[in-house]
Amino acid sequence: MRSIAIFEHRGRRLFLLVLSGVLAAVLLTVTAMAIRAYTVTDDARSPRDGGVFDSGLLVRIARAEAYVKTRPGFAGIVVRDRMTGAVWRSADAGTLVWACSTPKLAMVVDLLLRNDSGAITLTTEDRELIHRMLNSSDDEAATTMWYRYGGEAEYAARFPSYGMTDMRFTDQHKHHWGWILTTSNDLDRLIGYVLEELPARHRDYIVGEMRAVDVNQQWGVWGAGAKARPGNKNGWSDDNDDGSWLMNSVGFVGPDERYTLAIMDNTRVIEGGDKVGMETTTKISEILFGGYFGLEY
Repeated sequence: MRSIAIFEHRGRRLFLLVLSGVLAAVLLTVTAMAIRAYTVTDDARSPRDGGVFDSGLLVRIARAEAYVKTRPGFAGIVVRDRMTGAVWRSADAGTLVWACSTPKLAMVVDLLLRNDSGAITLTTEDRELIHRMLNSSDDEAATTMWYRYGGEAEYAARFPSYGMTDMRFTDQHKHHWGWILTTSNDLDRLIGYVLEELPARHRDYIVGEMRAVDVNQQWGVWGAGAKARPGNKNGWSDDNDDGSWLMNSVGFVGPDERYTLAIMDNTRVIEGGDKVGMETTTKISEILFGGYFGLEY
C-alpha cells in the first residue's frame, strides 16, 4: 500500500508539472500575440523600429488608446522605447496637424548645428532667445530667430534631416515656424534626433531645458509625473480653420530618457478647447507612464 501511495503522489506531481508547463506555454503564446498586435508594420516604420514592449506597458498602451476614443477630436500618438526599439503608433500618428510651437525644438537644433559649422555665430542675446523658446515657448523670441537666421529658405531646407519628413507649408498661410503642418511621426523622429544624433553638449543642454520648462508647458508629456523625470516641448493654438484648439506635446521620460512620447491632439473644440486638449494629452502620458518607474529611479 505504501508503494502505491508513493506512486500516486509522484503521479500527481508529474501531472501538475505537465499542467504548469502547458499553462506557461499558453501564457507565452498569448503575450506574444499581444506584443505582435502592437508591432509596427506600416510604411511609417523606420530603421529605429524593432523589439517589443513589456507586458505592463502593453496594457497601458491599450488603456491609452481606449481613453483617446472617449475624447473629442482625434490624437496622433507615438510611444517609443529607445533601448529595445519597440514603437507603437496610434491610427492618427501620420495625420497632418498644425505643429504650433513644436518646430521651435527643430529651430534650436538647427541653430546649434549651424553655429558649430561656422555658418552663423550665435550671440549672447541669441542664446537667451533660444532659452526662452524652449523654456516658455516664447513666440516673439522664435520669430526673431526665424527671420534673423534665414527664415524658410534656411530652416525648412534642413528640418527633414532632423526627422520632420512629413512637414509642409501651405499657400493658406505665410511660411513661418508657426504655420507648419506635421505629424506625430515627425515629432517622434525629431526627439529621437535630439537624443541620439546631436553632439553630447547640445543634447544635454536641450534635455536640461526640456526638464525645466515654465509652468505654461507643464502638461502633456509632463503628465508622466515627477518620478519619470519628464521633459517636453509643447505647442498650442486655436489656429484651426474653425477656431478649435490644437494641443501638442513631444518629449521623453524615464532613466536616460529611455522612452519618448509624441502627441498631437486636434480637439475640434472651440470654447475651452485648450483645457480639453491639455487634459487629454496629460492623461495620455499619465496612463502610459504614471507610476511606471520605481523609487530606485
